[in-house]
This record gives sequence, structure tokens and C-alpha cells, in this order.
Amino acid sequence: MTHPDKSKYVRTGKPRRRLALLALVASLSSGLLAACQTPSSEGTAVRIGYSAWPGWFPWAVTEAKGLFGKTEVNAQMQWFDGYLDSINALNAGQLDCNSQTLNDTISSMAGGADLQVVLQNDYSTGNDQIIVAEGIGSIADLKGKKVAAEEGTVDHYLLLKVLKDNGLKASDITFVPLETGAAAAAFAAGQVDAAAVYAPFTTQALKRIGSKVLTSSREHPGAISDLLVCRREFVEQNPEAIQKVVNAWFATLQLMKDDPATTLPILVQRSGVSEVEFKEYDAGTTIQTLAENRANFKPGTTMTSLPFAADQISAFLVEVGLAKNKPDLSKLLNSTFVDNAK
Repeated sequence: MTHPDKSKYVRTGKPRRRLALLALVASLSSGLLAACQTPSSEGTAVRIGYSAWPGWFPWAVTEAKGLFGKTEVNAQMQWFDGYLDSINALNAGQLDCNSQTLNDTISSMAGGADLQVVLQNDYSTGNDQIIVAEGIGSIADLKGKKVAAEEGTVDHYLLLKVLKDNGLKASDITFVPLETGAAAAAFAAGQVDAAAVYAPFTTQALKRIGSKVLTSSREHPGAISDLLVCRREFVEQNPEAIQKVVNAWFATLQLMKDDPATTLPILVQRSGVSEVEFKEYDAGTTIQTLAENRANFKPGTTMTSLPFAADQISAFLVEVGLAKNKPDLSKLLNSTFVDNAK
């Protein structure tokens, strides 16, 4: 795979789709106070944040094609170079909704945030990877090895999940906590034996001779879900606006299907890479249709069911020490808007 210019794809060397839990908790209390001081009133624009991830790039099409206007909602998209910045903006009341993962949403709630999921954009199907050096042929071979990942992030979660699924404990490896780009660079330089990273840093890591993808989110469908998450207070005060935003999202997906000639260039431009590179990354993300959304919000017994996944992730985060307490998830998932979407 051709290695893209990361500065174009993610705008800086910092990770874009992953949240360090400690940084979130540090900012949460002041953010929630600000949110309470600035309640939204009827008619206020819906402020929506998003950052660099293929499953969120369609929002650029929504905006460019005027689909918010067609659904008669006053919505404003705000691009964030830093995913962490978008999370903090939501918690500070500077956004009404944000594009973020289920894992990080639950981490936020464990820190005191009051959030609600109104839409599932996608789930990762290969863009989150555990990449290993030559000679490592199985998860069991990771025992005693140095493994780098960004602590308290979705890829750290994936690493711990893979270890547990294969009978290993976190203590069975030497964990090296590094920012995602630094983890990829350390692995490429031979300083660690494996790295848990996400695209586009996966291509940097794979530059190491003999390296390979040991496992990825492709083998764990639904484990890493990407969502539209809103402050619950805003949802309760502005249900009609949220409904129109959700309608605009599905109108966007339909337009992308019907008119790829004019929508694909918008996606490519937003990603900052070539069309070929964009398609390579895009293949590691599975956009969820309206029918899939409706099904995924219902109780189930696999990770593609959001209620099941949320419960599993919540318990796991506490078990491995990434969250102190399991938050109340009873109001996390609001299927009303996908159920009523047109």
C-alpha cells in the first residue's frame, strides 16, 4: 500500500479518532459546567463536530450538497484537526453533537458526561490493526514482547480484547504507552515488537521489513463503532432538529450511492489523500445503512448490537482499568431518530 502524507490526512502528527481517557476526565468537570451555563433554545443551530475518519467524511458531502437545507435544519459542521479537541468541545458545550466512538463515549460517561447516541455511522472493519514483527505468528507469540499503543484508546482496547480472547493477560506483555503516530514510528524503527494502531499510521508501521497485520478490527466486527453522539439535554430540547440531522445523513448516503461521480471527489478532498489511497482506507470502514441502524439499536447477542456492545465494552473498560466505574447506560442509546428516519 502506498504510504500517504500523514500531514495531509490527519493535518498534524497527533491522533485524530482516538481519545486518551485521562485527558478527557481532566477537562470534563469544567466542560459540563459550561454546558449547563449555555442551554440551547428552540431554533438554535445544531453544532456538529467531526474529524479524520472515513466513516465521518460523508458529513462533508452533506454540507457541500446542501442537504441540511433540504431537510430544513439549521446545522453547522465543525471540522477538528484533533479528535480529542472535538470530544472536549462536546463536553464543554461548544458542540451539540460529535462524531466519536462507542468506546470513547462510554469512557466519557464514566467520567460524568451525559450523552446519547442518535446514529451509527459505521464500524471499523480493518482500519484498526495489531501489526507485528517477523517471527510473531500468533497472539500467543506476543507473550513477553514489547507492544506499543496509545494508552486508554480504542486501539488499546482492541489489544487488551485480543489478549483476553486468547487466554493472555495485560501483564503477559511489556506494554509501551505511546501516542499512535509515535507507536507506529517506534515499531517501524524496530524499537518494539508490535503496535496497535489505526489508519493511516498502519501504513507507516508496515514499512518495517517482514512486518504483517496479525489481527485487526475486521476479525472483531462491531467492537469499534463510530457514532453521532449528542448531549442528552440538547436532544431532549431539540428532537425535531436532531431528527432532521439524522434524515440528512441518510439522504447523504443515498446521494453517494446514486451520484458517486460528484460525491467521491468531496470525500477525497476532505480526506486529503489520493482517490486510490482513500479507497484503501475506506475499505476498512463499513458504513451502516438505515436498515442496519434500526437493527443495531435493538438488543442482541453479538457486538453488532449496540446495547450488547455497550454493556460488554463498559464492563471490559472497568475490568482492565480504563474506567473506574461502569456508567449508567440506560439512556445512552436513543433509537427514536433512526426508527423515524425518512
